[in-house]
Amino acid sequence: MTTTNSLQQAFLQTAYPIGGHGKRNIQVLKEVLNHYADELDSDQYGKGKVIEDFQAEMAAFFGKESAVFFPSGTMAQQIALRIWCDAKGIKRVAYHPLCHLEIHEEDGLKQLHQIEAVLLTDKDKLIRLEDVRELKEDIACLLLELPQREIGGQLPAYEELEAISSYCREKGIKLHLDGARLLEILPYYQRSAAEICALFDSVYMSFYKGIGGIAGAVLAGDEAFTEESKIWKRRHGGDLISLYPYILSAEYYFKQRQTKMGQYYEEAKELAKRYNHCHAVETLPLLPVTNMFHVHIHVPKEELEAILIAMYETCGVGLTAYLRESDESSCSFEVSLGDRYGHIPKQVLSDAFEWLDLTLRARSE
Repeated sequence: MTTTNSLQQAFLQTAYPIGGHGKRNIQVLKEVLNHYADELDSDQYGKGKVIEDFQAEMAAFFGKESAVFFPSGTMAQQIALRIWCDAKGIKRVAYHPLCHLEIHEEDGLKQLHQIEAVLLTDKDKLIRLEDVRELKEDIACLLLELPQREIGGQLPAYEELEAISSYCREKGIKLHLDGARLLEILPYYQRSAAEICALFDSVYMSFYKGIGGIAGAVLAGDEAFTEESKIWKRRHGGDLISLYPYILSAEYYFKQRQTKMGQYYEEAKELAKRYNHCHAVETLPLLPVTNMFHVHIHVPKEELEAILIAMYETCGVGLTAYLRESDESSCSFEVSLGDRYGHIPKQVLSDAFEWLDLTLRARSE
């Protein structure tokens, strides 16, 4: 019987895997290093031209006073919330039930910083102004994730963001942006990063997700905030003697892909249409608002694995390397488009999705 491992193996052998930018192998770093002089000095413990220049570039991009490069977003965001809690004298923050800090970090915020989390709204909904207004507890900071990854990369209306920002400022609540995929939201909102970040007191962005760098993140805000974040970065062990492989890959791929997010977004809408034309398949959202969305297929997981493996072997197109079981009769997976999708011939895609549609229809007859 097929297994998840065999699905992954079949995916890796396809000629046309759909998502992402490409394989995460040593070539990712080799390509970067070929564009820099051998004489370039490394950073040392958070100082040096290579890190300081890049931090200044990112601060300007966000429209903030200052920015700090971190080895991980997990570290950066816990530190951001700790700073705001200390400033307010309240060890309590609010965020979505499916926030990264809540479901992927082994309770790091609670265990390392003794910060309590208030979960706003239902897990399948976006945070709205009314959710913030109805808060019963005092909080130091509200975290908003844009896009909300675990529910298909959904986004609130920009007017809703403005209203939440105004309310938080009126009430003295700090507003932090989990902008791990910040670049990906710019085409939908039709605004610059600086315009969006102006609504927030602090902002984090990842360099390995949509941008495709090796690892690393940036945290930005006013000068006092970032200076304190450097102290906490040292306390967390984030001041490695050198971070330049991460910094250089972040800088290189940021410049490579910063202007491509509109293309990825349009391609995501095109791809979602293909999925939604297939029997027993629907996307969330129905019309994507970024280059990311979720695909839900009303077929039991084990049965769908066998279908996808056959599709990969027959058509050479790889949709996903994993499936997440929703219930006994359906499962889902995430799609995030990058450079790969644009290189797939349209006819190959059409043939693959026609095969999938016919196969899914045949099983239900």
